Amino acid sequence: MGGRDEDGQAEPGPSWLGPKASEDERPVTRRLGGGLSLRAVLPNAITAAALCSGLTGIRFAINGDWERTVFAIILAGMLDGIDGRIARLLKAQSRFGAELDSLADSLSFGVAPALVLFLWSLQDLPRFGWFASLAFAICCVLRLARFNAQIDVDEQPHKSAGFLTGVPAPVGAGLAFLPLYLWIASGESIFREPIVVALWVTAIAFLMISNLATLSWTSIRPRRNIRLEAIALAGLVFAALLTEPFWTLAGLCIVYLILMPYGVVSYGRVKRQRNRGAAPATAASAEE
Repeated sequence: MGGRDEDGQAEPGPSWLGPKASEDERPVTRRLGGGLSLRAVLPNAITAAALCSGLTGIRFAINGDWERTVFAIILAGMLDGIDGRIARLLKAQSRFGAELDSLADSLSFGVAPALVLFLWSLQDLPRFGWFASLAFAICCVLRLARFNAQIDVDEQPHKSAGFLTGVPAPVGAGLAFLPLYLWIASGESIFREPIVVALWVTAIAFLMISNLATLSWTSIRPRRNIRLEAIALAGLVFAALLTEPFWTLAGLCIVYLILMPYGVVSYGRVKRQRNRGAAPATAASAEE
């Protein structure tokens, strides 16, 4: 899989990214190898499984099986989250994995959700429904292209502070499905209204390619005095996913959206602290 999420010292030579360096992680460089080693097969196989899961979601959507559609694409997101960690554990990062990951993500979290939402609702909106689906797919691909173009860039303010730039592709896919979660959970037809879905999908598409600082796993650090409460909360969320999956997924999306302003404010605070720290250093160098 590919260079993505969101620690290693770079040694001289060409950049070899692996399945997968995430948006909140610095890329790992490796020397040119003699081909794909056996230990690289496992993480890349997981990437391929994620791709198959995302595309299978389209098949379920064609058959009108919306619940299985959602679960297939969520499974793709889960596989997408572990392939890179397995690659780093096995020291199996590769340029091949990086490219495979980007291609898989563009299909699983860009094309698949766009087609699913079109088949579910947007096809009932003449002309503009398809453009909303296109906007989502294109913005997802543009986001991935932007990340790949910046992999070797040393100065990335958001990344160095532990934040992401815009909404990650898997999260964007999950957020785009919010009306579908609510429709399955409640049965209310308002959530399937094509105009509502089109506006929502377009908004999420632009959040993916925005320059907003968003939270990553590395920027979320609960205080030590609430670690037991955090563990208990995680267990309750997992139980809720088993008993009321679609209400829980909708709730997680809403919590993420609520936390987005907090991410912007937090990054602003970090940026101001850095600027204050840089000012004395600049003054000292000027005196010299």
